Amino acid sequence: MREPHPVCRLGHMKNNNIISSQQLLDRLNWRYATKQFDSTRKISAQDWATLEEALRLSPSSGGLQPWKFVVVTDPAMRAKLSPASYGQPQITHASHLVVFSAKRNLSEADVDEFIRHTAVTRGIPEESLAQYRGALVGGIIQAQDEQGRLAWARNQAYIALGNFLTSAALLGIDACPMEGFDRAQYDEILGLKAQGYASAVIATAGYRASTDKYAEAAKVRFPVDRVFTHV
Repeated sequence: MREPHPVCRLGHMKNNNIISSQQLLDRLNWRYATKQFDSTRKISAQDWATLEEALRLSPSSGGLQPWKFVVVTDPAMRAKLSPASYGQPQITHASHLVVFSAKRNLSEADVDEFIRHTAVTRGIPEESLAQYRGALVGGIIQAQDEQGRLAWARNQAYIALGNFLTSAALLGIDACPMEGFDRAQYDEILGLKAQGYASAVIATAGYRASTDKYAEAAKVRFPVDRVFTHV
């Protein structure tokens, strides 16, 4: 019998630490858009650090990461944001609030910063990334106007949001993605525009209150044959 290739052996070793298919589905069925949080329960510093690292590891188109994640825990700031969130209780009751913001007016300078960082991280010359740089500049920067680039950047923030929700569920932490907020007011209150960013979407995280009736409600999803087509 042939000896397994070293990569194969490594793959088998890693599989010992991978959760099962059923465990993954159990966590995704457990999660829901939490409407009522227990304001007395806070996410531990260790778990929050893990969630922040999960966010940092989120994928983005071209790897450009055109975002900034604003973590709001200060009660006074949360109180200011509450009216701009139409008074939804999650804003003030959850352990953490994350504002997913997108880079405004993405430019060639931003691409160059990313290329330099890539070269340093991988220990390769910047010149070897010239073709990659050209594809990013041509396909993202030059192919769109300012509004188009902002829309593109906001789409990337939604990718990070999805990663955040799944990561939180795997840790047993409740979360609620929220689009019900005034972006302009958030940008003003948090000073995002001055920093060159624009809010895209928000999410609250913490632990569900025992009074949240939605915690036990059946998950409503269309059947498989409605949402999948195989070609």
